[in-house]
Amino acid sequence: MTASNTLTTPVLAITAGEPSGIGPELCVQIAQQAWDYQILVICDKQLLLDRAQQLGLPLNVSDFNEAETETAEHQPGHLWVKHVPLAEASIAGELNTANGAYVLKTLDVATQGCLDGHWHAMVTAPLHKGVINDSSEVVTGSFTGHTEYLRDYCGKEEVVMMLATEDLRVALVTTHLPLREVADAITPERISRVARILHHDLQKFFAIDQPRILVAGLNPHAGEGGHLGMEEIEIIEPTLKALNNEGLNLIGPLPADTLYTPKHLEHADATLAMYHDQGLPVLKFHGFGRAANITLGLPIIRTSVDHGTALDLAGTGTADSGSLETALKVAAQMAAAYSTKQ
Repeated sequence: MTASNTLTTPVLAITAGEPSGIGPELCVQIAQQAWDYQILVICDKQLLLDRAQQLGLPLNVSDFNEAETETAEHQPGHLWVKHVPLAEASIAGELNTANGAYVLKTLDVATQGCLDGHWHAMVTAPLHKGVINDSSEVVTGSFTGHTEYLRDYCGKEEVVMMLATEDLRVALVTTHLPLREVADAITPERISRVARILHHDLQKFFAIDQPRILVAGLNPHAGEGGHLGMEEIEIIEPTLKALNNEGLNLIGPLPADTLYTPKHLEHADATLAMYHDQGLPVLKFHGFGRAANITLGLPIIRTSVDHGTALDLAGTGTADSGSLETALKVAAQMAAAYSTKQ
Protein backbone atom coordinates (compact mmCIF):
# COMPACT_ATOMS: atom_id res chain seq x y z
CA MET A 1 0.00 0.00 0.00
CA THR A 2 1.28 3.46 -0.86
CA ALA A 3 -0.23 6.51 0.81
CA SER A 4 -1.63 8.34 -2.19
CA ASN A 5 -1.69 12.09 -2.76
CA THR A 6 -5.44 11.93 -3.44
CA LEU A 7 -6.62 11.16 0.06
CA THR A 8 -9.78 9.11 0.46
CA THR A 9 -9.51 7.08 3.66
CA PRO A 10 -6.33 7.91 5.58
CA VAL A 11 -4.49 5.09 7.31
CA LEU A 12 -3.23 6.15 10.74
CA ALA A 13 -0.62 4.04 12.55
CA ILE A 14 -0.79 4.08 16.35
CA THR A 15 2.12 3.05 18.54
CA ALA A 16 0.63 1.64 21.76
CA GLY A 17 3.45 3.04 23.91
CA GLU A 18 4.51 1.68 27.29
CA PRO A 19 2.91 -1.78 27.48
CA SER A 20 2.21 -1.59 31.22
CA GLY A 21 0.54 1.83 30.92
CA ILE A 22 -2.81 2.90 29.56
CA GLY A 23 -1.73 3.04 25.90
CA PRO A 24 -2.81 -0.50 24.98
CA GLU A 25 -6.24 -0.14 26.59
CA LEU A 26 -6.80 3.22 24.93
CA CYS A 27 -6.31 1.39 21.63
CA VAL A 28 -8.85 -1.21 22.74
CA GLN A 29 -11.30 1.54 23.72
CA ILE A 30 -11.11 3.42 20.43
CA ALA A 31 -11.52 0.12 18.59
CA GLN A 32 -15.09 0.03 19.91
CA GLN A 33 -15.99 3.18 17.94
CA ALA A 34 -16.71 3.84 14.29
CA TRP A 35 -14.12 5.97 12.49
CA ASP A 36 -13.96 7.67 9.10
CA TYR A 37 -10.39 6.48 8.69
CA GLN A 38 -8.49 3.24 9.05
CA ILE A 39 -6.52 2.52 12.21
CA LEU A 40 -3.45 0.31 12.43
CA VAL A 41 -1.90 -0.44 15.82
CA ILE A 42 1.81 -1.24 16.03
CA CYS A 43 2.38 -3.39 19.10
CA ASP A 44 2.27 -6.95 20.43
CA LYS A 45 -1.14 -8.26 19.36
CA GLN A 46 -1.46 -10.57 22.37
CA LEU A 47 -1.02 -7.54 24.59
CA LEU A 48 -4.11 -5.97 23.05
CA LEU A 49 -6.12 -9.17 23.40
CA ASP A 50 -5.07 -9.60 27.03
CA ARG A 51 -5.96 -6.01 27.90
CA ALA A 52 -9.32 -6.29 26.13
CA GLN A 53 -10.11 -9.39 28.16
CA GLN A 54 -9.05 -7.62 31.35
CA LEU A 55 -11.39 -4.73 30.53
CA GLY A 56 -14.23 -6.98 29.42
CA LEU A 57 -14.35 -5.41 25.95
CA PRO A 58 -14.78 -7.29 22.67
CA LEU A 59 -11.80 -7.26 20.33
CA ASN A 60 -10.73 -9.08 17.21
CA VAL A 61 -7.32 -8.42 15.70
CA SER A 62 -6.02 -9.08 12.21
CA ASP A 63 -2.43 -9.08 11.04
CA PHE A 64 -1.65 -6.06 8.91
CA ASN A 65 -2.49 -6.65 5.28
CA GLU A 66 -1.61 -3.83 2.91
CA ALA A 67 -4.42 -4.26 0.41
CA GLU A 68 -7.13 -5.09 2.94
CA THR A 69 -6.17 -2.36 5.39
CA GLU A 70 -6.30 0.27 2.65
CA THR A 71 -9.72 -0.71 1.31
CA ALA A 72 -11.62 -2.04 4.33
CA GLU A 73 -13.86 0.15 6.45
CA HIS A 74 -13.08 0.32 10.13
CA GLN A 75 -15.30 -2.12 12.00
CA PRO A 76 -16.03 -1.50 15.69
CA GLY A 77 -14.42 -4.15 17.86
CA HIS A 78 -11.70 -4.87 15.30
CA LEU A 79 -8.10 -3.69 14.95
CA TRP A 80 -5.47 -4.19 12.30
CA VAL A 81 -2.15 -4.88 14.00
CA LYS A 82 1.46 -4.72 12.86
CA HIS A 83 2.86 -7.23 15.33
CA VAL A 84 6.00 -6.32 17.29
CA PRO A 85 6.68 -8.93 19.99
CA LEU A 86 7.25 -8.01 23.60
CA ALA A 87 10.46 -9.19 25.21
CA GLU A 88 8.47 -10.33 28.24
CA ALA A 89 4.77 -10.50 28.98
CA SER A 90 3.46 -7.22 30.38
CA ILE A 91 1.35 -6.73 33.49
CA ALA A 92 -0.81 -3.60 33.68
CA GLY A 93 0.70 -1.07 36.07
CA GLU A 94 4.04 -2.90 36.53
CA LEU A 95 7.02 -1.47 34.66
CA ASN A 96 9.55 -3.85 33.13
CA THR A 97 12.81 -2.54 31.67
CA ALA A 98 13.10 -5.66 29.52
CA ASN A 99 10.49 -4.09 27.23
CA GLY A 100 12.32 -0.80 26.67
CA ALA A 101 13.68 -1.95 23.32
CA TYR A 102 10.20 -3.10 22.31
CA VAL A 103 8.84 0.43 22.70
CA LEU A 104 11.63 1.87 20.54
CA LYS A 105 11.01 -0.83 17.91
CA THR A 106 7.36 0.20 17.59
CA LEU A 107 8.47 3.78 17.01
CA ASP A 108 10.97 2.69 14.36
CA VAL A 109 8.37 0.62 12.53
CA ALA A 110 5.80 3.42 12.60
CA THR A 111 8.25 6.10 11.49
CA GLN A 112 9.73 4.05 8.68
CA GLY A 113 6.26 3.07 7.49
CA CYS A 114 5.34 6.74 7.19
CA LEU A 115 8.61 7.58 5.44
CA ASP A 116 8.02 4.72 2.99
CA GLY A 117 4.46 5.89 2.31
CA HIS A 118 2.72 2.84 3.76
CA TRP A 119 0.46 4.97 5.97
CA HIS A 120 -0.44 8.63 6.13
CA ALA A 121 0.46 9.52 9.73
CA MET A 122 1.62 8.10 13.04
CA VAL A 123 -0.08 8.69 16.38
CA THR A 124 1.81 7.84 19.56
CA ALA A 125 0.39 6.66 22.87
CA PRO A 126 2.46 7.58 25.96
CA LEU A 127 5.73 5.88 26.76
CA HIS A 128 7.81 5.78 29.96
CA LYS A 129 11.20 7.45 29.55
CA GLY A 130 12.61 5.79 32.66
CA VAL A 131 11.98 2.28 31.32
CA ILE A 132 13.78 3.09 28.09
CA ASN A 133 16.70 4.81 29.79
CA ASP A 134 17.06 1.96 32.28
CA SER A 135 17.01 -0.69 29.58
CA SER A 136 20.17 -2.12 28.09
CA GLU A 137 19.42 -0.67 24.64
CA VAL A 138 20.32 2.98 25.27
CA VAL A 139 22.89 5.01 27.15
CA THR A 140 21.27 5.96 30.45
CA GLY A 141 19.62 9.34 30.18
CA SER A 142 20.07 9.65 26.42
CA PHE A 143 16.40 9.15 25.60
CA THR A 144 14.60 12.44 26.24
CA GLY A 145 11.28 11.82 24.53
CA HIS A 146 9.32 11.09 21.37
CA THR A 147 10.05 14.48 19.83
CA GLU A 148 13.82 14.27 19.99
CA TYR A 149 13.88 10.57 19.04
CA LEU A 150 11.83 11.15 15.89
CA ARG A 151 13.96 14.19 15.03
CA ASP A 152 17.10 12.08 15.12
CA TYR A 153 15.52 9.12 13.32
CA CYS A 154 14.43 11.37 10.46
CA GLY A 155 17.79 13.16 10.37
CA LYS A 156 16.44 16.63 11.15
CA GLU A 157 18.46 19.32 12.92
CA GLU A 158 15.41 20.97 14.45
CA VAL A 159 11.79 20.05 15.06
CA VAL A 160 9.07 21.93 16.91
CA MET A 161 6.74 20.71 19.63
CA MET A 162 3.24 22.11 19.33
CA LEU A 163 0.21 21.21 21.42
CA ALA A 164 -3.22 22.03 20.07
CA THR A 165 -6.86 22.02 21.07
CA GLU A 166 -9.67 22.98 18.73
CA ASP A 167 -9.10 26.69 19.37
CA LEU A 168 -5.55 27.08 20.72
CA ARG A 169 -2.14 26.10 19.38
CA VAL A 170 1.02 26.51 21.48
CA ALA A 171 4.47 25.87 20.00
CA LEU A 172 7.75 25.92 21.92
CA VAL A 173 11.16 27.44 21.18
CA THR A 174 12.78 25.11 23.74
CA THR A 175 11.34 21.84 25.02
CA HIS A 176 12.84 19.58 27.68
CA LEU A 177 15.53 21.78 29.19
CA PRO A 178 16.25 22.57 32.83
CA LEU A 179 15.02 26.08 33.54
CA ARG A 180 18.51 27.40 34.32
CA GLU A 181 19.58 26.50 30.75
CA VAL A 182 16.65 28.10 28.94
CA ALA A 183 17.95 31.68 28.68
CA ASP A 184 21.21 30.56 27.08
CA ALA A 185 19.23 28.50 24.55
CA ILE A 186 17.16 31.49 23.39
CA THR A 187 19.31 32.56 20.46
CA PRO A 188 18.46 34.32 17.19
CA GLU A 189 19.33 31.16 15.29
CA ARG A 190 17.06 28.93 17.36
CA ILE A 191 14.13 31.33 17.33
CA SER A 192 14.50 31.70 13.58
CA ARG A 193 14.58 27.96 12.90
CA VAL A 194 11.57 27.29 15.10
CA ALA A 195 9.52 30.20 13.77
CA ARG A 196 10.16 29.24 10.15
CA ILE A 197 9.14 25.62 10.81
CA LEU A 198 5.99 26.73 12.62
CA HIS A 199 5.05 29.14 9.83
CA HIS A 200 5.76 26.57 7.11
CA ASP A 201 3.88 23.69 8.71
CA LEU A 202 0.84 25.79 9.60
CA GLN A 203 0.63 26.46 5.88
CA LYS A 204 1.41 22.89 4.83
CA PHE A 205 -0.65 20.85 7.28
CA PHE A 206 -3.32 23.29 8.50
CA ALA A 207 -4.09 25.16 5.27
CA ILE A 208 -3.42 28.60 6.80
CA ASP A 209 -2.11 30.83 4.01
CA GLN A 210 -0.56 33.55 6.20
CA PRO A 211 -0.30 32.36 9.80
CA ARG A 212 -0.55 35.01 12.51
CA ILE A 213 1.72 33.93 15.35
CA LEU A 214 1.89 35.57 18.78
CA VAL A 215 5.35 35.33 20.40
CA ALA A 216 5.91 35.42 24.15
CA GLY A 217 8.82 37.22 25.76
CA LEU A 218 11.23 35.30 27.94
CA ASN A 219 11.12 37.46 31.07
CA PRO A 220 8.21 38.68 33.20
CA HIS A 221 6.37 41.53 31.45
CA ALA A 222 8.51 40.76 28.37
CA GLY A 223 11.49 42.32 30.12
CA GLU A 224 9.70 45.58 30.99
CA GLY A 225 11.90 47.68 28.75
CA GLY A 226 15.10 46.04 29.95
CA HIS A 227 14.44 46.39 33.68
CA LEU A 228 13.65 42.66 34.03
CA GLY A 229 16.10 41.29 31.50
CA MET A 230 17.64 42.25 28.17
CA GLU A 231 16.81 39.14 26.10
CA GLU A 232 13.75 40.78 24.55
CA ILE A 233 15.65 43.88 23.44
CA GLU A 234 18.91 42.22 22.40
CA ILE A 235 17.68 38.90 20.96
CA ILE A 236 13.95 38.41 20.49
CA GLU A 237 12.84 41.77 19.05
CA PRO A 238 15.58 42.00 16.36
CA THR A 239 14.99 38.37 15.39
CA LEU A 240 11.24 38.82 14.99
CA LYS A 241 11.81 41.97 12.93
CA ALA A 242 14.16 40.12 10.58
CA LEU A 243 11.72 37.23 10.21
CA ASN A 244 8.83 39.57 9.49
CA ASN A 245 10.96 41.14 6.75
CA GLU A 246 11.08 37.64 5.23
CA GLY A 247 7.29 37.55 5.07
CA LEU A 248 6.35 35.91 8.36
CA ASN A 249 3.69 37.47 10.57
CA LEU A 250 5.06 37.38 14.12
CA ILE A 251 3.63 39.63 16.82
CA GLY A 252 5.71 40.21 19.94
CA PRO A 253 7.46 39.73 22.17
CA LEU A 254 4.37 39.92 24.36
CA PRO A 255 4.13 39.39 28.13
CA ALA A 256 3.21 35.74 28.62
CA ASP A 257 0.83 36.53 31.46
CA THR A 258 -1.45 38.54 29.15
CA LEU A 259 -0.72 36.89 25.78
CA TYR A 260 -3.08 34.00 26.59
CA THR A 261 -6.20 36.11 26.95
CA PRO A 262 -9.17 36.29 24.55
CA LYS A 263 -8.22 39.80 23.43
CA HIS A 264 -4.91 38.60 22.00
CA LEU A 265 -5.89 35.08 20.96
CA GLU A 266 -9.01 36.07 19.02
CA HIS A 267 -7.17 36.50 15.72
CA ALA A 268 -4.12 34.30 16.38
CA ASP A 269 -3.41 31.07 14.51
CA ALA A 270 -0.76 29.94 16.99
CA THR A 271 1.38 31.15 19.87
CA LEU A 272 5.11 30.62 20.34
CA ALA A 273 6.33 30.23 23.92
CA MET A 274 9.98 30.42 24.89
CA TYR A 275 9.97 27.36 27.16
CA HIS A 276 7.93 24.31 28.15
CA ASP A 277 6.24 25.54 31.32
CA GLN A 278 5.50 29.00 29.92
CA GLY A 279 2.97 27.86 27.35
CA LEU A 280 1.89 24.31 28.09
CA PRO A 281 0.25 24.88 31.50
CA VAL A 282 -2.12 27.31 29.79
CA LEU A 283 -2.84 24.86 26.98
CA LYS A 284 -3.45 21.96 29.34
CA PHE A 285 -5.63 23.99 31.67
CA HIS A 286 -7.62 25.10 28.65
CA GLY A 287 -8.08 21.66 27.13
CA PHE A 288 -6.41 18.79 28.99
CA GLY A 289 -7.71 15.50 27.68
CA ARG A 290 -8.82 17.20 24.47
CA ALA A 291 -5.41 18.23 23.15
CA ALA A 292 -2.94 16.71 20.73
CA ASN A 293 0.85 16.92 20.80
CA ILE A 294 2.17 17.56 17.28
CA THR A 295 5.75 17.38 16.04
CA LEU A 296 6.39 19.94 13.30
CA GLY A 297 9.39 19.95 11.00
CA LEU A 298 9.39 16.21 10.30
CA PRO A 299 8.99 14.76 6.79
CA ILE A 300 6.00 12.83 8.20
CA ILE A 301 2.88 13.62 10.22
CA ARG A 302 3.11 12.73 13.90
CA THR A 303 0.63 13.51 16.63
CA SER A 304 0.37 12.23 20.18
CA VAL A 305 -1.64 12.40 23.39
CA ASP A 306 -1.27 15.18 25.94
CA HIS A 307 -0.78 12.89 28.96
CA GLY A 308 1.49 10.23 30.40
CA THR A 309 1.31 6.49 30.98
CA ALA A 310 -1.02 6.72 34.04
CA LEU A 311 0.20 3.46 35.55
CA ASP A 312 -2.29 3.78 38.40
CA LEU A 313 -5.17 3.62 35.90
CA ALA A 314 -3.78 0.83 33.71
CA GLY A 315 -6.08 -2.16 33.56
CA THR A 316 -8.92 -0.46 35.45
CA GLY A 317 -11.00 0.61 32.47
CA THR A 318 -11.20 4.19 33.77
CA ALA A 319 -8.65 5.81 31.44
CA ASP A 320 -10.09 8.53 29.21
CA SER A 321 -9.41 8.07 25.49
CA GLY A 322 -10.31 11.68 24.65
CA SER A 323 -6.78 12.86 23.93
CA LEU A 324 -6.01 9.87 21.71
CA GLU A 325 -9.23 10.52 19.82
CA THR A 326 -8.16 14.15 19.36
CA ALA A 327 -4.69 13.09 18.19
CA LEU A 328 -6.27 10.78 15.59
CA LYS A 329 -8.63 13.48 14.35
CA VAL A 330 -5.83 16.05 14.09
CA ALA A 331 -3.60 13.58 12.22
CA ALA A 332 -6.41 12.87 9.76
CA GLN A 333 -7.05 16.59 9.26
CA MET A 334 -3.35 17.26 8.70
CA ALA A 335 -3.15 14.43 6.17
CA ALA A 336 -6.17 15.80 4.33
CA ALA A 337 -4.80 19.36 4.28
CA TYR A 338 -1.45 18.12 3.01
CA SER A 339 -3.04 16.01 0.27
CA THR A 340 -4.89 19.02 -1.16
CA LYS A 341 -1.59 20.85 -1.71
CA GLN A 342 -0.05 18.04 -3.76
